[in-house]
Amino acid sequence: MNETPAPPLLFLFDMDDVLVRYDWKTRMAGLSELTGHDFAELRRRWWDSGNEQRAEAGHFADGDAYLAAFEEAMGCPVPEAEWARIRGAAMTELPDRVEAVRIAEQHGRVALLTNNGPLAGRWLHDWVPSLPPLFGEHLDTSSAFGARKPEPEVFRRVLEHHGVPAERTFFADDMPENVAGARSVGITAVLVEHDTDLRDAVRTFVAAHAATDAPVV
Repeated sequence: MNETPAPPLLFLFDMDDVLVRYDWKTRMAGLSELTGHDFAELRRRWWDSGNEQRAEAGHFADGDAYLAAFEEAMGCPVPEAEWARIRGAAMTELPDRVEAVRIAEQHGRVALLTNNGPLAGRWLHDWVPSLPPLFGEHLDTSSAFGARKPEPEVFRRVLEHHGVPAERTFFADDMPENVAGARSVGITAVLVEHDTDLRDAVRTFVAAHAATDAPVV
């Protein structure tokens, strides 16, 4: 449970293809060069086996445990700094989307909710430097909550952590199944597509609650 006072509104944002453009081909190319495995073999050794999904759901205790398992699966050393450099090189900040976070931050608490493991959590500050000043201590990966999107449980745990009811929570994600998972617990969720103006979506949510919260005269 977050010990700071509950905010009036909570805004949850996914990261990849919401606040940043994520080029997974660039990442796979970098990992192929580092490990000597082609794309198909990389997928077979880590992703197709379900290791990444388990990491996102909190299976690994910390970043060190994640990296040790990744190295074992790859069959070669994987320096953490290189792993992080390759992941970061696949990410490009989307200024208009980050501006939506700035707008939201004026009306409540903003928090990240990205399906990622604990090692990614260590590097979020470095990958997108504009985010830490906005999110503060709330740059969260799903692994911190022991569940992953689209499971309703991860959203319930996030709401409990922040102390905010679902009806006062906004969520933005690029995956329809994740949006559906958030809506299943009562969160206002927006599907972010290529041409979505997230700023307008945030303003609409804020305006709806301003009207609801207005005193009756």
